[in-house]
Amino acid sequence: MKKIKTALLSYGMSGKVFHAPFLDIHPGFELLGSWERSKKLIQADYPSVKSYPSIEDLLADDVDLVIVNTPVGTHFEYAKKVLLAGKHAVVEKAFTTTVAEAEELSAIAKEKGLKLAVFQNRRWDSDFKTVQKIINEGTLGDLVEAEFHFDRYNPLLSPKAHKETVNDGAGILKDLGPHLIDQAVCLFGSPKSVFGDIRYTRENSLVDDWIDLLLIYENFRVRLKASFFVREANPAYTIHGKKGSFLKPRGDVQEDDLKLGKKPNLESWGTESETLKGLLHTEIDGKEIREKIPTLQGNYFSFFDGVYDSIANNKIEPVTAQDGVKVMQIIEAAIASHTQQKVINF
Repeated sequence: MKKIKTALLSYGMSGKVFHAPFLDIHPGFELLGSWERSKKLIQADYPSVKSYPSIEDLLADDVDLVIVNTPVGTHFEYAKKVLLAGKHAVVEKAFTTTVAEAEELSAIAKEKGLKLAVFQNRRWDSDFKTVQKIINEGTLGDLVEAEFHFDRYNPLLSPKAHKETVNDGAGILKDLGPHLIDQAVCLFGSPKSVFGDIRYTRENSLVDDWIDLLLIYENFRVRLKASFFVREANPAYTIHGKKGSFLKPRGDVQEDDLKLGKKPNLESWGTESETLKGLLHTEIDGKEIREKIPTLQGNYFSFFDGVYDSIANNKIEPVTAQDGVKVMQIIEAAIASHTQQKVINF
């Protein structure tokens, strides 16, 4: 198996938790190291890798793929450097800060024949995979409405300055919003129009921390919500169709397990608690059923499998740059909608 030599642009939480463990266990990748500006941490976890003093040193090395996992406001600058250096790239969400930036990166990658993927790992959450299966099976009938939540209870400001100071990449719309938007687009495609309500709810907050987005489709509606003031959680996914409903609490364990330092094992990895099964209440073959549905196994490894296949076998990326463009288009439409207090045609 061809080894894809891969480097990270940061070894903070995302590098340590979401990327390095999977690159390390995947037989198709060789983790070369990470750019580390001040703290030199990666070699404590992976002694054989390098700590690059600058992005220029990293790009000068024999690197095939670069993970752009720096603050959102830097994604465009760094991803452009990576692509112009002739390297494939994976860019974390939010892909960029504007649609124009996203389209430019997509165009550069296409022109140079490079692979450019967006790290939307939540497509491989156990709860979302289960929701996707229920919708694809058609047991709910024609959909009427869906509501996705990514809620937390955390009234305190983050100690990370880039998350709480006014900049193009800050705020919940570009932090948790891309997860929700990407999942909606993955399931339903692009909406006809968008209405956005964006708020500042925490004391002394300088960035948006509450969103309510309405995606308007031809025959149904999708509401996306995120908040830091939800102590008692709503279902993460509520889907109503003309035959029935499916309600699923958020239950994916991968992030929590990775933060605890657990290593992905592909047999039991991403297995939710039995208590978090979704509730299906519908009608099948004229018979009403109301039962708990087993949750599918989550696995972020599948994203990296897709990235490997895209580079080694010239397959389409697991989350494409155009997927990232669509998410940015909805984010920009939501901002315009909030500012103008009207529905924005998409």
